[in-house]
Amino acid sequence: MKTDHNITSYLYKKYPVFWMLFLFISTIPFATVNCNSIFDNEALETFLSENSFLKKEEKAQQLQICGIEAMQNLKYETAFYYLNKSLELYIELGDSKNTGICYSKLGAVNYYQGNYHKSLIFFEKSKQQHHKISDYKGISSALNNQGAIHYHLGNYLKSLEHYKQSLQILNSLSQPKLQGSIVQNIGGIYLKIGDTENAMKYFQKAANLYNTIEDFKQQALIANAIGEIYRTHKDYQLAEEYFKQGLQYATLVNDLQTKIEIWYNYADWYGSQELWENAVNLYQKVYQHSVENKNPHFQGLSSVAIGNILRKKGEIKEGGKYCQAGLQIATELQELDLKRDACDCLYKIYKTLNYKDKALFYHEKSILFKDSLHLKKTANKALQMEFEKQMLLDSIVNINRRNELKQKHQKAIVKKEKQQYILITIAFIVLLLSGVIYSRLRFIKKSKAVLQIEKDRSESLLLNILPHDIAQELKQKGFVKAQDFEQTTVLFTDFKSFTKTASILKPQELVAEINTCFKAFDLIIERYHIEKIKTIGDAYMAAGGLPQPGPDAMKNTIFAALEMQTFIINRIKENKKNGLPAFEMRLGIHAGPIVAGIVGVKKFQYDVWGDTVNIASRMESNGAVGKVNVSESIYQHLKDEPDLQFEYRGKIEVKGKGKLKMYFVSL
Repeated sequence: MKTDHNITSYLYKKYPVFWMLFLFISTIPFATVNCNSIFDNEALETFLSENSFLKKEEKAQQLQICGIEAMQNLKYETAFYYLNKSLELYIELGDSKNTGICYSKLGAVNYYQGNYHKSLIFFEKSKQQHHKISDYKGISSALNNQGAIHYHLGNYLKSLEHYKQSLQILNSLSQPKLQGSIVQNIGGIYLKIGDTENAMKYFQKAANLYNTIEDFKQQALIANAIGEIYRTHKDYQLAEEYFKQGLQYATLVNDLQTKIEIWYNYADWYGSQELWENAVNLYQKVYQHSVENKNPHFQGLSSVAIGNILRKKGEIKEGGKYCQAGLQIATELQELDLKRDACDCLYKIYKTLNYKDKALFYHEKSILFKDSLHLKKTANKALQMEFEKQMLLDSIVNINRRNELKQKHQKAIVKKEKQQYILITIAFIVLLLSGVIYSRLRFIKKSKAVLQIEKDRSESLLLNILPHDIAQELKQKGFVKAQDFEQTTVLFTDFKSFTKTASILKPQELVAEINTCFKAFDLIIERYHIEKIKTIGDAYMAAGGLPQPGPDAMKNTIFAALEMQTFIINRIKENKKNGLPAFEMRLGIHAGPIVAGIVGVKKFQYDVWGDTVNIASRMESNGAVGKVNVSESIYQHLKDEPDLQFEYRGKIEVKGKGKLKMYFVSL
């Protein structure tokens, strides 16, 4: 069957006069082209061919329209296909604005499918394209979208930073819809940490912005959020009114995604009142639509919610199936809070069944995810920083005003009494202090010298404990805020059969041997500009790419690791020659996002947290003596390096992580 474009080519060849008619028709907006027919491979080939009557700009625009239409209809595979083709054409045309739009829509497609990290990359590319042409609305939109993704990943501090940047740009533009979206998202952060008073303020402010443009979809989301606040306060009547209002708005614009979000909170409303049957029915509705429309986020949320209700009703094993399914989805999405909730559900189920080992396993995993998430602590810290910053700014303004008034007053006094008292005052001071000044200056000079020596000692000690930039921040502010690093390479070492070898050596000999090894490691990582984190018994931990990320951090960490293993191998030979025992060593490396900062207020320690640290530790424990064992992320980044060779080990079962790909690396 011929598509519209096949027919066009046919008529042009058969009847050349048709060309004039087509010139007239082509001036009509071409959005009437059937998107479904374009998706046919043969039709698309014709559509994109050089002989097509449409200009390249028109082809790109048509494909973009079809991609957006497919995304709105939840046909994500089709949307991705169209938008990629449109993107290729816009890149060829050098059209930064539409290139940025395509990147943004591709980010949205990945977001709806739960591919959060890919989505972040697309939104970052969108932002870069809009920067090229100073399209501030596009920049702000990309920042807002990135903030939303960090929110879903549980990184509320980073989410808030993106929202604030986006809102700051919009202050100079008249964009009530986008402003409302950002204000609404900030309200969502307050709601997540339990500050319902501030959450309500932001939601009502967003609602006022939406009312000016009659945006029913956003009004539906706002009604949903306010209903959730009233549910939290157990005002169930008002909560239900807002949920119903939200569903009415969502129905007006036929937005299924928004309906799913409201249904989920409505199900929570039933659960809060222990109306278990109604709650399960609505969660099942959320689950079914999430599966049909490929929305894994709400599929996972509803699975865990159903599992918890079945557990409370005594249907323990059936509840366990749902919670296990929710955990699998959470693991694929890398959503820490959902993983935490799923593990907590499984812990309670296995505890009820008296399966102690499994209960303990999931309890430990739940605690691990809580530590990685730092949910309330991180969010409260972000809001506290924002509050303290504002207080500081207000304080500085007030101090400056007082200083200005004081200076004016002092100038008036000096001017009035200068001639009368200046000579008397100077003469009195000179006579009274002339004898004291000399001896005082000598004392101050000696004191400064002593203080400088002590200061240099303290500085040296502090720099031996903390990285230079961190030490400077600690001295200036009295505290160090935690930092997020998107890509850090974490290294772990551990001596095999340490206890057995230690039993042969005297305590002094044992300490001396460990010290010899760790001193050598310190010199190696210093040469490769890698940061030592800490030693724990016979384990040594370091990280490349912090506190200042660098392009060669990962590669340098690998080189340092290989040199460490070479040192240990040579040390074994040397000790055997002298008839002494020696340590064999495993070494593992993984790269990924971490949070770094200072722990405690005494005996400061610079430390790192996150799932990346846990996986790096697993790389070490599943490694081999004398080898450097690395993860899939290391391999993907460095597989094309000519100086490195990788040996694939296959997928290896890892405690708490399932099967992970591992590689030995060598020069």
